[in-house]
Order: sequence, then C-alpha cells, then structure tokens
Amino acid sequence: MLAVLASAPVHSREPAALPAASQVFHAAGLKKPAEILVDQWGVPHIYAANQDDVFFAQGFNAARDRLFQIDLWRRRGLGQLAQVFGPAYVQQDRATRLFLYRGDMQREWQSYGPHAQQVATAFVAGINAYVDYLKANPDKLPFEFKKLGYAPARWQAEDVVRIRSHGLTRNLESEVARANVACKADLKSDEIRIGLTPPWQTTLPEGLDPCLPKDLLNVFKLATQGVKISKDSLAAGSNSDAVVMAAAENPEEVTEGSNNWVVAPAKSATGRAIMANDPHRAYSTPSLRYIAHLHAPGLDVIGAGEPALPGISIGHNGKVAFGLTIFNIDQEDLYVYELNPEHESQYKYQGKWEPFNIIKEQIEVKGAAPVEVELTFSRHGPVIFVEPGKNRAFAVRSGWLQPGMSPYFGSIEYMRATSFAQFKQALLHWGAPTENQVYADTKGNIGWVPGGLAPIRPNWDGLLPVLGDGRYEWAGFWSGDQLPSSYNPKQGWFASANQMNLPAGYPYRERKLGFEWTNNARFTRISEVLSSLHKVSLEDSMRLQNDDLSIPARRLVALLKPLSSSDAQTQAALKLLSGWDAVERADSAQAALFEVWLSRHLGGDFKAAVLSPAAAEAMGAPDTAVLLDTLEQPQTRFGQDAVQKRNQVLLASLTAAYAEMEKLQGSDSAQWQWGKLHHNLMEHPLAAAVDDATRAKLNVGPMPTHGGAYSPNQSTYRSSDFLQTNGPSFRVVVDVGNWDNSRAVNSPGQSGDPDSPHYRDLADKWLKGEYFPLLYSRAAVEKAAVERISLQPEN
Repeated sequence: MLAVLASAPVHSREPAALPAASQVFHAAGLKKPAEILVDQWGVPHIYAANQDDVFFAQGFNAARDRLFQIDLWRRRGLGQLAQVFGPAYVQQDRATRLFLYRGDMQREWQSYGPHAQQVATAFVAGINAYVDYLKANPDKLPFEFKKLGYAPARWQAEDVVRIRSHGLTRNLESEVARANVACKADLKSDEIRIGLTPPWQTTLPEGLDPCLPKDLLNVFKLATQGVKISKDSLAAGSNSDAVVMAAAENPEEVTEGSNNWVVAPAKSATGRAIMANDPHRAYSTPSLRYIAHLHAPGLDVIGAGEPALPGISIGHNGKVAFGLTIFNIDQEDLYVYELNPEHESQYKYQGKWEPFNIIKEQIEVKGAAPVEVELTFSRHGPVIFVEPGKNRAFAVRSGWLQPGMSPYFGSIEYMRATSFAQFKQALLHWGAPTENQVYADTKGNIGWVPGGLAPIRPNWDGLLPVLGDGRYEWAGFWSGDQLPSSYNPKQGWFASANQMNLPAGYPYRERKLGFEWTNNARFTRISEVLSSLHKVSLEDSMRLQNDDLSIPARRLVALLKPLSSSDAQTQAALKLLSGWDAVERADSAQAALFEVWLSRHLGGDFKAAVLSPAAAEAMGAPDTAVLLDTLEQPQTRFGQDAVQKRNQVLLASLTAAYAEMEKLQGSDSAQWQWGKLHHNLMEHPLAAAVDDATRAKLNVGPMPTHGGAYSPNQSTYRSSDFLQTNGPSFRVVVDVGNWDNSRAVNSPGQSGDPDSPHYRDLADKWLKGEYFPLLYSRAAVEKAAVERISLQPEN
C-alpha cells in the first residue's frame, strides 16, 4: 500500500527555498526515506540511502511522470493491447508475442552483470507502489486511463527484459527489399537502392528463389510498430484492419540515427574533456527519452534513459561521461523453409522433416471472448509467414532472442564504470541496440567502444534471405574484443554519426559485421567543423548539434554551377540556388526548392536514367550517397555521353521541382520558405481518438522546422507531406569535471501529464537550439528545485 499525506505540487519559477515537502508518500517496499527534487526544467533528482531504494524511487517517479507511456510500452511489448483496447489489436498482440524472450531467465539476468535482477525488481516495485497509490486514489489517475476506461497494470521484473520488440536491429527489411530487386531485375541494380560499405558484392544464396510474397513482412511490422489508437480501432466490433494498415504506413524515411563526439582536454576550450550526444529517434509526446538523476551510496549518475527502464544510458556518473549512436551490426536473418506437402507443420532440415514448435496462448479481449492464437517457431525463430501455394514458410532469426538482448537495459552496468578499462569490459557483453559508445573521463581520457551481439556467418553475408535447411547457420558470435575501438586518438577528438567507421585494416571480409551503413554526410560535416576549430567549446558543440548545413546540398549545387539553360524556369531555379551556402534555414527559399528537388524529383529521374524500368519500379528512393557519387562521376553508370545525360537529369528534375514549388508557394520565389513545408508535430498516442480541443491539448505543434535529413541537426521527413519523422528530441553536452556546467534539452518536455507545466515547456528551447543546465551538485539542484517529493517507508 501507498498513501499520500500532502498534495498540491509547487511550481514557482524562482524559489528561495523549499523547507517543506510538496508531496509525501508512504510506500511499501522502500527501506529508508528517499527524496525527489524536481528542478525548474522538470528533471527529477532522486536521492536515496541505498541503491535498491534509488531504483525503487526511479520506478516510482517514472510512473508518477510517465505512467500512461510506460504502461502502453509494457502492454505493446507483452502483447496485451486487446485486453484494454478491444479486438482490433488481437493480431498485433499475436505478432508481438512471437518476439518475446522465451529462454532461460537465469541466463538472461546473468547476461547483464551482477546487479540486473535486483535493479529490475526494485524498479518495478517502485512502479507498482505508484499503481497501488492510484488504486487507492482513483481521482489521481492520469487522463488517458480515464478516457480509455482501464487501470494501469502491475509489473513483474521479467517484463523489463523479456520485451525485445522496441529494439533497433537490422537488416530484415533490407534483405526482403534486395530480394525483390533481384526477383524483378538483378543484384547489380540493387546497388542503387543501397550502397554496400566497406566495398562488397553480394551473391544470391544457393537455392533461394528471390521472388517473395508481397505481405511477407506484415507480421514483423506489426510486432515492431508503435501503438496506433484511433476512433475506428476502439469502436465496438472493429476488426484488425485499422491496426494492420498502420504497418503499411511506416515510411522508409523513419530511420534511426544519432551523433556523438568526445573532445580531449588539449583540443577543448575548457581544458577538460567534452562529451556531446544527440540521439535521433521518432518524435512523439511525451518524448521517447527521459532525463533523471540517481544518487545513492556508490552511485551518482545523471542523464537520459528509456522511461520504462532503470538506469541511465546517456550522461555521466561524476567520473565518466558516455554517449551512444547506432553501430550497424546486422543482427537479423530471414530463413526460408520447404514445407512438407503432406504435413504443413513440418519443414525440411538437413534432409529430414522437422516439426515446428507450436505454442497456443490466450489473448484476452475487451468486450469479447478470449481468442486462442497459435505461435509457430522453427529452430531459428518465429514464423512470420506461410505460403501454402509454394510450400514455403518464413522465419526470423534475430539476436533479440538471445539472452542479454533487452534493448538499453545493459546500461545498468556500464553507467557504473569509473575507468576506460571498466567501461570497455562492461560493453564486451553488450547486446542491443548495436552501438558506438563514446567515453570521456575527468583524467582527460577519451575513447570509443562499439558494442552489440555480432553473429558469425561462416558462408554468407547476411544481405539476402537464406534457406533454413541447415546450410546457413550462425556459428556463435564474435566476442566484444573482436570489435574495433579507440583510446585517446591523436587528433584529440572522436565522433560517430552511424557512418561506416570500421578502421582501415579491420578484417571485415572475415567478420562481416554489416555492410549497410547510414549516409556519411552528418559525420563529414561534424568532422569538418571539429577539425577546423583550434579549440572546441561547449558552445561550439551546441551549435554543431543544431547545425543545418547539408553536405549533399553543397555537392549538388556545385554540380549545377557550370550549367545553363534557355528555359525561363530552369534559369530561375539555377539562379536561386547559385551561391547558396547549403544551410537549410526555416525561412530559406533555397532549402525549400532543394528538398522538393531531392525528395520528389531527382531520385526518380536518376533511377530512370541508370536503371531498367523493371529495376526502377522495384525499389523506392535511391541511396543518396550512391546518387551523389554517380552524379559526380557519371561515367560509372550513365553509359555513353555520360556527362550530357547526367546534366539532363539534373536540369529536368530541377525544373520540375521549381514548377512544383510555384504550385506549393506561389510564383514569387522570394516568398518561398522551407519552414512552410517542413514541420514537426509531436503526437500523443491518443491524438486520433479524441476531439479537436483535446487533441490540441495533447499534441505539441505543428511547428515550422529547419534542417534536413543529412545535416547534423537531422530532420528526416516524410516526402508525402514534409512532416518531420525523426531527429534529436534529446541533446546533451557534458563539461567533464565541471558537471554543473553541462547542458541538455528534451523536447517537448519531461512530463507525460498534459496538465503539467513540464509537458511542453522545452519545445521552444529545442526548436531554437537552446539548452538548460543539467545540474548535478546538490547545492545547485536545491537552488533550482521547484518541487520536493518525500518518499517514506510504509509503517
């Protein structure tokens, strides 16, 4: 049981002092009194007498501030949406349950280090304490539960780690896309869809028919997408169509990225190391990150983490600062099976018919009888599609299903490191997501340690589906110390931005970690700026995180410079882009024309010029890196009269983009603005299920935004309507050693409560590239505190 003694949180902006607690709770499971000081930017600073209590208080606070978000995360991950939302969610529940961890729990806990089970147990006890409080005080229930008519669930420690489907792994969808191109054209054409780095040519695995079923990935997409709630999906008697269709809407543009860098004292304007990180993820309300500070004997760590998980994954612990980006290890494979025509519950493996493992589970359904579903597994993983006409079945083999692969949970170990050796040791067994971890400490050392479970594929490269008949098997995993790393590099800084960063001489042909990396434009710009500065300041780092210069724009404008035309529209387009600095400001006419050109015209014309019609139709947008390289060296793909053909593509597509801009924003190009097209809308999960007035209260935006997909301030958007889908909602710059001088922002705000002053108070700062102090010392926190929450053990 948990009881509250006082209420009415205080939100004064400049408190002289907080002598009394704003709220006092008594909680069963807490050993000694704990305290949460919430500063004026909504950051909770949690102080406890021991580590069990600090994680208990972290869980309690996560529920206090983000309960609907973390409850929805849990229900989605465990496949329990239909229980509260109705029959439309049965198929999503079934899909998600296919990807739950179902292995040995003792091995699972041990994979994360000695603290794992104890930390998770304390964390969920804190969540449950707040859930118990709401049960006793239903008037305090968050708005969303009242609207939807259900109560938040109680958690078990296993829930934290068994859920895998929110992890960022790769490259299942690309395998299927490549097979589709091979089916309709050839593998050489697929090099336009995505370039392979380091240099590599893939081949069709022996026996594979690359012509795959159209809806092959529907179940996988359902298992990994967020929760789509609408009036239709909640309607009585609705079927799964409203939810299933959401999977098809998942645009290719929603790619995960991130930037980070560390600067050594000799290169730093502060004389101390600097760590900067801005992870890029989908935008939502509330944010997918949550900033918190955990203080207990032996632990004093601050930064951002996942709201539904204990610990901190990006930040510092008073000795060491750490930050992450995605490192593109391929952890997924699609297996194709021949089915027994006499018994479709059997598949061929090593010349014999082997039975699938079929598990039957009940899915509880709101307003209807429970539904029994069958979950089918091969020896490699969950079966996501059966094609009876061809006697084929398809299963996913993923690192997800190995022990120790709960995304981000492993941070509970590395966040305790106080030296590079300890940090590297903690990451030797890191599972997911696959990461570039940067490191900086108070002694002035900086470093880079990538981590992630890396399958050993002895006889193939993981770039295409393979037969599941025993010829293509993982031979274990590469150990963490077989991944590259760096310590105190001579240049005085290290940065990563998801680019291919395997060092020269790395045995990539043997280890085959992955060949599909993010466009290197962000890293190129970051490297350009850091290299040009004699000394790097915190302000330089903040500016760089918000830098809107597009390297692809600069390269394309350079190609246009010598071109001319007698056509009036083409002349106007060339004149507008001539001399542009390639910075994508919200009020920039050039940025508007450039992005409409790049996302809606240039790619299609380029594909038509260098590919067969069948190949062009088989793929979406071309790889921008391949596009740029080919345009700069047209002889590689354009054939005879390469330069002339290249110039025709550039001019024709640019003219079409100019004509479209005239339709979109009028004939006076001086009035065009990128921000009139490009916008950010941070949507609440309930936005489509409520009335207009409530939706306006829940959503943050729309806001005109700047930047593009390839600038450090990544602003990836949906080409259909220019809605920003991905980018940095959380940014942090750490002054290593002078901790109170660190800076952060988390858009739209820290709280998940629409009535909280911290629900949207950081959106304007985020949009303008501003930050708040990420305070660490108790004295500084006390000065900035606007709310004091006292947690007391239950008598």
